[in-house]
Amino acid sequence: MLKRILLGIAGVLVLVIVAGATLVQLRWKRTFDVPLPNVRASSDSGVIARGRYLVYGPAHCAYCHNTAETGPALDRGEQPPLAGGMVFKLPVGTFRTPNLTPDSATGLGRVSDGQIARMVRFGVRRDGRAALPFMSFHDLSDADLVAVVSFLRSQPAVSHAVPPHDFNLIGKAVMAFAIAPIGPTVEPLRESPVGVTVERGAYLVGAVAECADCHTERSMVSGAFTGARLAGGVPMESDSPNVELVPPNLTPELKTGRIAAWTEDQFVARFRQGRIIPGSPMPWNAFARMSDDDLRAIYRYLRTVPPVLHETGPSMRPKP
Repeated sequence: MLKRILLGIAGVLVLVIVAGATLVQLRWKRTFDVPLPNVRASSDSGVIARGRYLVYGPAHCAYCHNTAETGPALDRGEQPPLAGGMVFKLPVGTFRTPNLTPDSATGLGRVSDGQIARMVRFGVRRDGRAALPFMSFHDLSDADLVAVVSFLRSQPAVSHAVPPHDFNLIGKAVMAFAIAPIGPTVEPLRESPVGVTVERGAYLVGAVAECADCHTERSMVSGAFTGARLAGGVPMESDSPNVELVPPNLTPELKTGRIAAWTEDQFVARFRQGRIIPGSPMPWNAFARMSDDDLRAIYRYLRTVPPVLHETGPSMRPKP
C-alpha cells in the first residue's frame, strides 16, 4: 500500500512538472499589444547631434551595443557605430546586444521609427514580445526620444549579424510569468529640463543615465529593485575571477555615502578622470563625455535624495 501511495505521488509530481514545462513553452514567447509611439526620425542636424550626445554620453548606449574589441576605441573618444554583439551571461540565460545601425539585413533598416521608440519607452520588441527590464529609458522625454531615434538612423549601416538571446529554463519561466511591458513611471516630458538645476539632474539620473539600475540592489532574475534607491547595488563580476566590484551608496548619508563629503568640483573632476578601477562595469568614459553643466546638475540632485545608512564597503573586494 505504501509503495502504491508513493508511486501515485510521484506520478502526480511528474504530471505537474510536465504541465508546468508545457505551460512555460506555450507562454514564454507571448506578445503584448502596446501601441507604437508617434515618433518620426528627424534629419535636422541639431536633433541628430543631441541624439549623438545622449548615445555616446549620459545614456551610454554605445558601451553596450558594441563588442569588447571596440572598447578601446570608445575609451579613446572615438564613436564607432552601434553594431551590437556585447555578451552578458545572467542567471536567466545568455544575452547579446543587437545591432542598432540602419543595416537592412542585420540591424534596424527594416524596423520602423515607432518600433524603435516602443522598445525604448515600453520595453516591447519589434515582434511584440517584452524585453528584460535592463534598459530603463522609459521616462525619456519626447524630444530626447526623437533625438535618439534620429541619431540611430544617421549612423553608417554595418552588416553584423548578432545571434538571438539564449534563455535557459529559468529565463523562459521568468518571461512566461514575470516579465511584461513597463512603460513610463510618469507622464513623459515633451522637452527635457535644462540648465544646472536639480530638475535636470533628476531627469539625467532617473531617465537617461540609469544610475539606480546599478546603484540599487535588485533581483538578477526579474530585474525588480529590492533595496533603497541609490543606496548601493549588487556585487558584479570583474576581470579577475577572485575579485568582485560593488556599486557604492550614492545617497548623502555622511557615514556610508561614497560622495557625501565631496564638493561639486571634486565630483566633476572625478568624472573627467574616466575609469580608474580596471574592469569597472560603470561606463566611466561615456560619462566623462558629459558637459560640466550636466555633471553639476547630477551632483546637485544627488544631494537632495534621502540619505540611507548602508555600508557597501570598497568598490573592489575579494569574492567571499
